Amino acid sequence: MKYFRSHILIGINETSLNSGVNAFIQALRQELAKNDLQEEINVLETGPLGFFGKGICLTVYPENTNYENVKIDDLPELVSDHFLKGRPLKRLMLDASGKFDPKFNYEHRIVLRNSGIIDPESIEEYLGTGGYEAWEKALLQMQPMEIVEEVKASGLRGRGGAGFPAGLKWSFTAPLEAEQKYVVVNADEGEPGTFKDRLIMEGDPHQLLEGIMICARAIGATKAWIYIRGEYKLCINRLNLAIKQCHEFGILGTNIFDSGFDLDIEIKVGAGAYVCGEETALIESLEGNRGNPRWKPPFPGIKGLWQCPTVVNNVETLANVPYIIKNGSGEFKKYGTPECTGTKVFTILGDVAHPGLCEIDMGTTLRTIINEYAGGMKKGFKFKAALVGGAAGVILPDKMLDVKMDFASLNQYAAVLGSGAILVMNEHQSIVDMLWSILRFFRHESCGKCSPCRIGTQHLYALISKIRKGEGTIEEVELMLTTAETMQQTSFCALGQSPIMAIRSALENFKDEFIEITKK
Repeated sequence: MKYFRSHILIGINETSLNSGVNAFIQALRQELAKNDLQEEINVLETGPLGFFGKGICLTVYPENTNYENVKIDDLPELVSDHFLKGRPLKRLMLDASGKFDPKFNYEHRIVLRNSGIIDPESIEEYLGTGGYEAWEKALLQMQPMEIVEEVKASGLRGRGGAGFPAGLKWSFTAPLEAEQKYVVVNADEGEPGTFKDRLIMEGDPHQLLEGIMICARAIGATKAWIYIRGEYKLCINRLNLAIKQCHEFGILGTNIFDSGFDLDIEIKVGAGAYVCGEETALIESLEGNRGNPRWKPPFPGIKGLWQCPTVVNNVETLANVPYIIKNGSGEFKKYGTPECTGTKVFTILGDVAHPGLCEIDMGTTLRTIINEYAGGMKKGFKFKAALVGGAAGVILPDKMLDVKMDFASLNQYAAVLGSGAILVMNEHQSIVDMLWSILRFFRHESCGKCSPCRIGTQHLYALISKIRKGEGTIEEVELMLTTAETMQQTSFCALGQSPIMAIRSALENFKDEFIEITKK
């Protein structure tokens, strides 16, 4: 076995690919060889490192030094200073001031435990970390209902936004007798500001596949579909490669591990409709129909894809399952809170020093996430508000910075955790503008199936546009709230029921801004 004194981990994602990372890696290897370091320094391609959106990013182990926006022209200086002289190149470091100690590689990561560490395109590296041991255990050592009960005991709640208990959802489908059952993975991820599932799939596609396999075994499904948004090109390529590798290793296919169990996983590319984040609309689209939601009941667990029993789970939800099965529900429950167990992946955007993603315990405060995982506010700005959970989320003011970010805690404030997106705003930004952007989005994404949503989203957008121009009245501000409340009570699916969240939180916490603009 060859030993290296340092490993350079290079995040391969859409941002770095657009920045020319392939040519960069070739140039880096050449620069190392020029300095006779090719036997001492190992260059590894991996998934997202946690910080991104800043060109080509590197992490050097074991020093755990993070570099961003590295260019080919920087390589002679970087190799000379860091790897020959032992001095990190400060001008390229993630935080050259030394005031921010990045915690992207949180030691208790579950979903992202391999992301940014292993090569996501290598099944051998995934196996080397203990990958597919949970699948082997579930298939050969556990009965289907034992798997369901273990997931139920873990307290795992759906990470797509609704927070429904995963084990309970599986328990509806598992006992049913049917010629065909399905597992459907919601990887459509259309919520604005949300990209956690993309990074999970880019960084560790095999962990998602293993979670799918365990779910399929638990409910008795022999076919699984991953419904993924078409823009996720790298995810699609890596998942297809991972599925192919699993077939080659006998982990997928017919009579897996001589167990008599068959399973195949296939990818379906979506067309970018936000409403297809709703499970029945997703199923309609998967069947080749227009992506409109269905009437419930019956629920998909009873009659789903092609009227067969179907479990629909989010990417992050299923990525937690291998850990639970391998280590037991008790280990999983050591993290998070009693009501909301485990960890949560958050994506942080906006006016923070270091946008990115982090996986931390459920129940961590919003203040901690912003200050310790995103480096605080950037450019000396002051915190004003955070849009939590995407367009279907809420706008939280500074007085709620210490709220715990979990389903139960936020529910006490009529707020939602949603998808885990956090968009941070500074004191110079307008809440009216933010609400206008949100309502424009809902108007665009309404499928038009029901009149409360079809007409209501148009009406809300017209009202906020008038108010934003300074032509509205305070009565029209109140009318927005009344309209959204009516939509919440009468709309067919969650899309039309969601605008109330942003509108109510904006008016409750920042009504002065609306009063001021209506007086102009």
